[in-house]
Amino acid sequence: MSFNTPAGTRGTRQPSGRVMRWMNGLMARRIGRRGGGKFMGFDALVLRTIGRKSGVERTTPVGWFPAADGSRLIVASAAGAPRNPAWYYNLAANPDQVRIDVNGETIEVRAEQLHGAERAEAWQQIITAAPRFAEYQTKTDRELPVIRLVPRH
Repeated sequence: MSFNTPAGTRGTRQPSGRVMRWMNGLMARRIGRRGGGKFMGFDALVLRTIGRKSGVERTTPVGWFPAADGSRLIVASAAGAPRNPAWYYNLAANPDQVRIDVNGETIEVRAEQLHGAERAEAWQQIITAAPRFAEYQTKTDRELPVIRLVPRH
């Protein structure tokens, strides 16, 4: 499915800057060393994308949720900011060049944005497990993208 969520017109300030990059790097290394872990209270993985402009690998720690089919779900929330996080655009540009570090292994995955009933079902699962995401949604007028990460074999 297509990655087509436009930026919104309102929302909270997107976490950014030198301190946030340092924290993300620290968390990515910690998750990698431990073979998994928690990030902001969620099960965490390290998302490895290819920069859409630079072509350079980018790493971002994100919380994930199990999907019924064995894949993993992530949300491009940016804490309710009006713009999607940079990694969302990297996934959109290169959905078949994504890897994740989780549970001590690196897995090649394909990224798919969920839409319609499929998104609604996944969204309900996510906000039941982590009500914080429902709060993020109220802060912005863009629909927070839900992405499924499917292992490539």
